[in-house]
Amino acid sequence: MTRSVQALAYSRPSALESSGAGRLLGLETSGGLTPAGAEAHPRFFSGFLTSPQIAARGLLAVADVAAARYYQRIRPGSLDPVVTGNGDRLRFESFSGCGGVYARLDVLSEGLDGAETGHGTTNVDVNNPLREALSRMTGSDPLHLRVGPDELAVTTLEGAVVEKKVPLPDRWLRGFAEAQVASAGFDLRAELTGPEAVRFLRSLPRSQGRGAGPLWVVQTGRTLRPTTRPVAGAVCLPGPERLVALERVLRHATALRVYGPVPDGVATASAWEVTLPGMRLTLTLSPDASRGFSGEGGVLEALATEEAAQDAELVSVLLAWEPRIDLAELAAQAGLSVDRVRAALTRLGTAGRVGYDVADAAYFHRELPYDADRAERHNPRLVAARALVAEGAVVLDGELAAVTSGERRYQVRESGGVLSCTCQWWADYRGRRGPCKHALAVRMARRGAMTVVAGGAR
Repeated sequence: MTRSVQALAYSRPSALESSGAGRLLGLETSGGLTPAGAEAHPRFFSGFLTSPQIAARGLLAVADVAAARYYQRIRPGSLDPVVTGNGDRLRFESFSGCGGVYARLDVLSEGLDGAETGHGTTNVDVNNPLREALSRMTGSDPLHLRVGPDELAVTTLEGAVVEKKVPLPDRWLRGFAEAQVASAGFDLRAELTGPEAVRFLRSLPRSQGRGAGPLWVVQTGRTLRPTTRPVAGAVCLPGPERLVALERVLRHATALRVYGPVPDGVATASAWEVTLPGMRLTLTLSPDASRGFSGEGGVLEALATEEAAQDAELVSVLLAWEPRIDLAELAAQAGLSVDRVRAALTRLGTAGRVGYDVADAAYFHRELPYDADRAERHNPRLVAARALVAEGAVVLDGELAAVTSGERRYQVRESGGVLSCTCQWWADYRGRRGPCKHALAVRMARRGAMTVVAGGAR
């Protein structure tokens, strides 16, 4: 598995401190991007939290996911959560080490006591002493939150006090993008009150036996009923033990909302959102506990076209740290169709520049400090498809195409804009995990042929 090293440097450790005036939660920031450009230690917020204990538990839940591996529980590690200031809220995000669970805590304007919230994205230090201090928080004493260095903080010429070097798998970054694509296809499927949510979540099995089929749930009256079949309105719950991080905030839950796609008979991803006073905690689960988001293939079509690459460059200039991106407005500004803007946002998501919020049913802007081309370079199907095109292995014939790969020859057919193939990948997944390398190669070859024809016409 390809890995790189993410270097995180903090001017000092994050800490929870007590004084005569109350408690101060200082979250130190590493290098990040803001509207003013790159900053070593950006400052996003300084003010009081309206629900201190709940916010502390929510932050711990996000940190729990960052430190967890829900499949093949070996070599535990942790990446400090990402925080984005969107002007009206703070978003704390993390991904599990196994790549199958995406967590996000949205602290909304109602949870931030009137202070101004900045714009930008960075990592925040969540160390073990801070975790222990947050876990001990009780009562409702005022809590002042500072995200970023205060005005009196002094950085010496000797450099940062705290430095972390974290191995970052490329599949982790691809997972960020795939989770966004999957979430954009979700609708609200069920909603429970706080007490019903607690009862349901505490009734779930802690684990499923090997070889067990996916668990499905469907709303019946005021609760959710487990079922082994994807009946109408059902939502897939793959690996119920992966919702364990929600237990941090269950006692404070005001509602549980469940999101997923229209069931089609196979296991799918789903999102589980616990609403809290002034904030939301959401866990998005991959279709199987043994399967990370990185291999889902939802971004491949957007990565395979030069049109989406050019559109992404234009759209990226128009993004302005919006907490909710209006597709129609962005399309009007860019002079593109909504579908082309959506494809451009998908491509930007592979560099971590766009996320999706199921509660708002809208994309949001963030900027992760990752190489924009890395997810593309290390996507095996995409790399293989480009090689097939370069080798001249694709022969186009109307709606049909032949692709020679190794000693085999595959037939790719297009119907209604959808490509199918005679390979084993297509037989196994029928497009549910994105196109195979042969279909991708055909898509690229057709785009190239259209470009040549258009150039000749001019």
